[in-house]
Amino acid sequence: MSASPSQESRIAVCPQCGAANRVDSSRLAEGPTCGQCHAVLFPAHPFALTQERFERHVASSDYPVVVDFWAEWCGPCRMMAPAYEEAAGRVGPGVQLAKVDTDAAPEVAAHHAIRSIPTLIAFRKGRELARQSGALPTSQLVQWIGTHAAQE
Repeated sequence: MSASPSQESRIAVCPQCGAANRVDSSRLAEGPTCGQCHAVLFPAHPFALTQERFERHVASSDYPVVVDFWAEWCGPCRMMAPAYEEAAGRVGPGVQLAKVDTDAAPEVAAHHAIRSIPTLIAFRKGRELARQSGALPTSQLVQWIGTHAAQE
């Protein structure tokens, strides 16, 4: 007999150490932590992904990962940063919000054809679900994330 959707176990990659963790979807509200380093798997704040960690993190995760491609010198990126931080606390468990500095990870930006920043991309299992270029306020970020990160 197969597991019901509420008992479905999926892989979440730890934002701290990069370990793959099996997480029962019905237990997301309990704040699952990494079995290796004990960090929270779905933190209420965005975390940085480096060029070295990006592909493994995004490709290995069964849960959605929303990535903000940004740069320090970008005015709209700096304007959107507090809204993205707030959105991370509002989207709830089961979605990870990450940031990639395009200056520090130019190969990742080039691979994903980032032409303007900020650009948001929602990924699941390494597949791009949706893309949004340009800064958004918190309410629109939360709505966009909820709409696009929920796709199967």
